[in-house]
Amino acid sequence: MLNIYTPAYVPSGQEKAVFHTNKGSITIQLTGKDAPIHVGNFVELAEQGFYNGLKFHRYEPGFVIQGGCPHSREYSTEELARGLSDRQRGIPGTGGPNHNIKGEWLTNPNNKHLDGTLAMARSQAPDSAGSQFYFCLGSQSFLDANYTVFGNPHDDESLRIIHTLAKGDVIESVEILDKAAE
Repeated sequence: MLNIYTPAYVPSGQEKAVFHTNKGSITIQLTGKDAPIHVGNFVELAEQGFYNGLKFHRYEPGFVIQGGCPHSREYSTEELARGLSDRQRGIPGTGGPNHNIKGEWLTNPNNKHLDGTLAMARSQAPDSAGSQFYFCLGSQSFLDANYTVFGNPHDDESLRIIHTLAKGDVIESVEILDKAAE
């Protein structure tokens, strides 16, 4: 059974997330008015340091680069790049924050998977997203009807860096800018 979580943080719609990676910093304009649950959850996790030290564990050229699995911390960059995993450690792509959030793709008026878009990964269950996210590597409109978009690249440099990411690259930290007053 899914543990559905409602974040306490209420987005203003002005928030930006800065992903500090080993390839450079990526600034994403979060879409808190369109996907308040996803942005609230992401902001809370980022501020708790949840994403610090995680690695991108999935790379599909021309499709997505995915991160946010806590099990990725247990593997070296080289192991993830080679696709190694073992059952003694958590399997990359199967971990989360011990809660799930409600999908918002049906209520998000701007749920478009464009090049560089930030969206939340999930299992087959509609309300199973938690911490894993992906950046689109090109337009992926077929995902619009099933996955929640919650951010877009703030500038061309951020989009350029997204396209340099590979399996095993490190999320050093995620910083939230322009937070709503609490």
